Amino acid sequence: MIEQALINLGVINWRLSGTPTNAQEFEQMFFKTTTVDTTGSAIESSDPADFGVTWAEIQAEITRLEADYAAKQYQRDRAAAYPSIADQLDMLYHQGIDGWKAAITAVKQEYPKP
Repeated sequence: MIEQALINLGVINWRLSGTPTNAQEFEQMFFKTTTVDTTGSAIESSDPADFGVTWAEIQAEITRLEADYAAKQYQRDRAAAYPSIADQLDMLYHQGIDGWKAAITAVKQEYPKP
């Protein structure tokens, strides 16, 4: 989740050596590539002033991502409950559009949109 938060925040050219759980660990585990030397090797900084992001910003983005994920639970539930495409096509052939609509509506009613 930290990686996705960093991507969403637009932080590029970074490396984590572990999974930080607080600001102090983040500052110890996060490395930002600041430049490349003449041989093409990355020069990394462990100075928080070079990071371009704070632990508080990362935590806020993680909280937003978790809330977004939770809000879309109904979508994941519906996707698992819908008949397969092959079954839906068979349903259309044998039961017509009304039979297909009834099956889809039943899933939508079981897992309503909040």
